[in-house]
Amino acid sequence: MADYVEHNRDLRVYQAQRQLSLAVFELSKSFPKSECYSLTDQIRRSSRSIGAQIAEAWGKRLYPKHFVSKLSDADSEQLETQHWLKEAVDCQYISQEEFQDLTTQCESIGRMLGTMIKKADSFTCGSSRVRESDLLYLTDTDN
Repeated sequence: MADYVEHNRDLRVYQAQRQLSLAVFELSKSFPKSECYSLTDQIRRSSRSIGAQIAEAWGKRLYPKHFVSKLSDADSEQLETQHWLKEAVDCQYISQEEFQDLTTQCESIGRMLGTMIKKADSFTCGSSRVRESDLLYLTDTDN
């Protein structure tokens, strides 16, 4: 990754979301046809919406409250994705191992979003370039 983030696509959290949404898409291909307009649609939508909200937040960097609001929306979408993953494992559409792997990815994204929210000034200081490597993302023990 470049030293500076010049676009939302350069953010580690955005890249992690892309991996998650692709994994969810691949896994959900095997869901029953009867779930096409319910669980399949919901889990794909929520996992993809995380990235859309991050992109919108990036575009709102000049407005710190809007930036934080959009990041909060992204975090809500990752939590919704976790809900749908639990539904999928309960219905035995995915294995416990797949559930745990994807939930771990969601939680990691949630921690990164939490750090961005807490350190919003680092992103909204008016600069068009952000040095992401200077921002330490929260670990499991940080809250």
